[in-house]
Amino acid sequence: MNIVLIGYRGTGKSQVGAIVADRLKMDCIGMDAEIVKQAGMSIPEIVEKFGWMRFRDMETSVAKDLSAKDHLIIDTGGGVIERPENIAMLKSNACIFWLKASVEVIVSRIKDDTQRPALTDGKTFTEEVAEVLAQRNSKYENAAHYVVDTDRLTPEQVAGRIIEIWQNNF
Repeated sequence: MNIVLIGYRGTGKSQVGAIVADRLKMDCIGMDAEIVKQAGMSIPEIVEKFGWMRFRDMETSVAKDLSAKDHLIIDTGGGVIERPENIAMLKSNACIFWLKASVEVIVSRIKDDTQRPALTDGKTFTEEVAEVLAQRNSKYENAAHYVVDTDRLTPEQVAGRIIEIWQNNF
């Protein structure tokens, strides 16, 4: 069985995933990193050259591959929940944790990130985060077995909560 971390950019998935993997002696795989490796180009380059649909197709392919493996921490991209089949595949062999954060905290954490292209046009960065988060929150909630609010927690504290839930239930 795997542990899957979902949530918007800046909620701590990569940092928390690495900590949980280290403490549980599991491998941590970042879905976005896998896509970049397979494509041989950055996510902004993939989107610019092929569009968001092609990126999402690649994401679905990686979700399928990883869901067939076991004993992994899977750090998903923020939009993995946009396709229900991704969650169905991942859920088949995993406990899914939604790392949740407020718009203000997300913006403060990712304001300097240049590795993701804009998801909406003509909006300020904060407006984009708020709009996309509003669209995705119910999808995150429906996909998750457990929710951890990361606003006031360190990555170590978030990892501790995930490990505690994991060890008490699996």
